[in-house]
Amino acid sequence: MDRVAELRMPSMYQWPELAEEGGFVAYGPRLSHLEDLVARLAAKLFKGTQPADLPIEQPTKFDLAINLKTAKALGLKIPESFLIRADEVIE
Repeated sequence: MDRVAELRMPSMYQWPELAEEGGFVAYGPRLSHLEDLVARLAAKLFKGTQPADLPIEQPTKFDLAINLKTAKALGLKIPESFLIRADEVIE
């Protein structure tokens, strides 16, 4: 993120937490949700379930996070229609 900020390039990230840390825009599942998925699978393995018997699970909720502070630093104006769609707007 530091190098992208140095170059003043707008960039999009996979984890919403990265927008909270200064990234411009992020769209994807929250890391905490993925940690929950991994913990459930690990618990099943520890209880004796065979790996081949584990279901394939994917995230079902994706968040759009926009960091307006970063947008301002990059000289970008974000349309109101895009901000309305965001799950989180960081100011």
